Amino acid sequence: MLETVAIWGITGKTVTSIMLIWAMYSQYIPRHVRSYVERYLYKLLGWISFYVHIKFTEYTDEGLKRSDNYDAIRNYLSTNTAAHAQRLKANESKNSKSLVLSMDDYEEVEDVFNGVKVKWYSNVKVTQTQSNYGRNTSYERRFFTLTFHRRHRGMIIESYIAHVLREGEAISVRNRERKLYTNNSSSEWYPWMSGKWSNVPFHHPATFETLAMDPEKKEMIKKDLVKFSKGKDYYKKVGKPWKRGYLLFGPPGTGKSTMISAIANFLDYDVYDLELTTVKDNSELKKLLLDTKGKSIVVIEDIDCSLDLTGQRKTKNEEDEEEDKVKKKKKKEDEKKSKVTLSGLLNSIDGLWSACSDEKIIIFTTNFVDKLDPALIRRGRMDNHIDMSYCRFEAFKVLAKNYLETESHELYGEIKKLLEETDMSPADVAETLMPKSDEEDADACIKRLVKTVEEEKEKARKLAEEAEKEEKRKKKKEEEAEKKKTEEEEKEVKGSENNGTN
Repeated sequence: MLETVAIWGITGKTVTSIMLIWAMYSQYIPRHVRSYVERYLYKLLGWISFYVHIKFTEYTDEGLKRSDNYDAIRNYLSTNTAAHAQRLKANESKNSKSLVLSMDDYEEVEDVFNGVKVKWYSNVKVTQTQSNYGRNTSYERRFFTLTFHRRHRGMIIESYIAHVLREGEAISVRNRERKLYTNNSSSEWYPWMSGKWSNVPFHHPATFETLAMDPEKKEMIKKDLVKFSKGKDYYKKVGKPWKRGYLLFGPPGTGKSTMISAIANFLDYDVYDLELTTVKDNSELKKLLLDTKGKSIVVIEDIDCSLDLTGQRKTKNEEDEEEDKVKKKKKKEDEKKSKVTLSGLLNSIDGLWSACSDEKIIIFTTNFVDKLDPALIRRGRMDNHIDMSYCRFEAFKVLAKNYLETESHELYGEIKKLLEETDMSPADVAETLMPKSDEEDADACIKRLVKTVEEEKEKARKLAEEAEKEEKRKKKKEEEAEKKKTEEEEKEVKGSENNGTN
C-alpha cells in the first residue's frame, strides 16, 4: 500500500514538473527559437522512429481551395469510425431522420489493408491572428495523419492511398445530396461560421418533360448537355477546360430559372447561385469560384442588373481614374460597394483560373441581351445561346398536359391561332390554366385561357395603335419644327440680300 502511494507521489511530482517546465518554455522562449528547436526535435524523432507519417490537409497550403483528397479520406473513414472510434461527430443525412457518424477531432482509428495495419489520426490546428483593427481571430485547419511502419512504405504509397481515395470518391457519389449554394459576405468566411458558401438541399421538381418549350428545342439542349457530361477526354484532347457556358435570354416569365433547375436535375449537378453585389472585389470573386466543386452549375441571374457589367470594357487609364475616384469616397461607403469589374468577371470564368476545376457549367440569365457587353457573351464564354421566348402552341400543349392532364380539346385550333398572334409568357399561361377551385375542370380552364389571350390581344392592339399615333404625332412635330427652321433660314437669307442691295 505504501509502495503504491509512493509511486503515485513520484508520478504526480513528475507530471507537475513537466507542466511547469512546459509553461516556462512556452512563455519565455521566443517563438522563432521554439520553432527552431521543435524542427530539429522532429528530425531526431524521425531518426529514432520506425514509423512514417503522411499529412492530408483540409485546404491547400494557400488556403484557396478545399482538398478533394481530404473529403475522400473522410468519406472512407466514416465507414469504419462508428465501429472503432470512441469519439464521433454526428451529422444529419439527406432525410434528417438518420445520422452519419464521422471521426471527431483528435480521434484515431486503425485500418487493415492486405494484412498491414495502419493508423489514421484526426487533428485540428488553431492559428491565432490579429486583424488591422486590433481584433484577435482564430482559424481552424483540420488534417488527417496516416501512420504506418516504414517497411510498408512502397505498398502504402503505391496501393493503399489510391485505394482509400478511390473508395472515398465512390462513397461520396453514393451518398451525394445535391445542394443549392449562395455566396456569403467575406466577413463570414471563417470555419466556425458559414464559410464562403451557405447551402440548402436542392429539391426543385422541374424537369425537361415539364418544361414549357418546343420539344425539338428541348431535345437539342438535352443532347448538348449529354455530350458535355461525357466530354472529359474530348475537352482534354482539344486543349480546353472542361466547362460550358449557357446564356438564357428572354422576357420575364419565360422559364429561365425553371430551365436552370431542369438542367441541374437532368445532369444531377449542384447549383451555385452567385450574387455579384455581395462580392467585394475581383480577388474575392476568384476565391469564391475556386471554392466550387465539379459537377456543378454556377448561375448569375439577371446579369444585366448585376453591377456595371453592361457597358464596354474600360481602358487601363479609365480604370486608374475610376480607382482614384473610388479612393476619395468615404470609407464606409467604399466597403459596402462591390468593386467587381467586367474584366475581373471575364478572367474568373474564362481565364487561367477557370481551368482549376472540371465539369462545370456557367449560366447567365438576362431579360435584355442587347445591353450586355459582346465580350461577356461571345462564343467560348457563353457557348450556347438559348432564346426563352413567349409561349407558343407547342409550349402550351406541355402546360395543358402538366396542369390539366389533357392532350386535346376542341378549342386547341383557336388557341394555336391566338398564341401565334399574341405575346404571352409561359408563366401567365400556366397561371391561367391552373384550376382555381375543386369545381373547375379542364374545359373551364381552357375557355378561361381563350378569353384571357383574346383580352391580351386586344390590349396589345390598343397599345400598338397608341404607339402608332404617338409616332405620327412625333413625326408631325418634327416636320413642323423642320419647316419652321427652314422658313427662319429663308428669312435670314432674304434679310442678308436686302442689306447687301442697300
